[in-house]
Amino acid sequence: MKQRMRMGTAVRGGARRGSRAAAATALVLVTATTASGCLLPRAHPVVVPPSPTTTSSDSYDPADATPSEEPTYSPSPAEETYDPDGRDDVSGRNCDFSNSLRQFTYTVSITNPSTTDSFSYDMAVNWMKAKPADGKAYGLHQRSIVVGPGDTETYTAKYTVNQSSIGQFWYTCQITRAHKTRM
Repeated sequence: MKQRMRMGTAVRGGARRGSRAAAATALVLVTATTASGCLLPRAHPVVVPPSPTTTSSDSYDPADATPSEEPTYSPSPAEETYDPDGRDDVSGRNCDFSNSLRQFTYTVSITNPSTTDSFSYDMAVNWMKAKPADGKAYGLHQRSIVVGPGDTETYTAKYTVNQSSIGQFWYTCQITRAHKTRM
């Protein structure tokens, strides 16, 4: 039994010496190959696959992907927008009343700002009481008129009073409606 132990001890000791030598050799080998770059795997670039919405002909550029940007839209001239309240397109002058004709008149000019579309303007002109300005209307004239792109149409709005004699009064002319519709 003592011999076995000695043998076991001798074998263990010999194996230790052999494994130490092998470990030292492996360490030298690892150090040499690491220094030359042969043992460790090389780093490879990470390849990002294209998103499912791109096709093979699309190219992916991360610089183009800016999540904070929203697409902008500008209507083309063929897609002009308009405000149906066309009072900004209308002006008036020569607000008048003829005693002999018992008639109110007002010259109205409509300028269509569109370069592509014609508009129909549904007009309303009121002759209003001025003194006192109590909201009372003396007369109303209504008319629809079509104005082509970039054109100006001028007409005289008229309203005849049915009274045979009219005393002194104060009045004003107002364009109260100029609703426009694309033709």
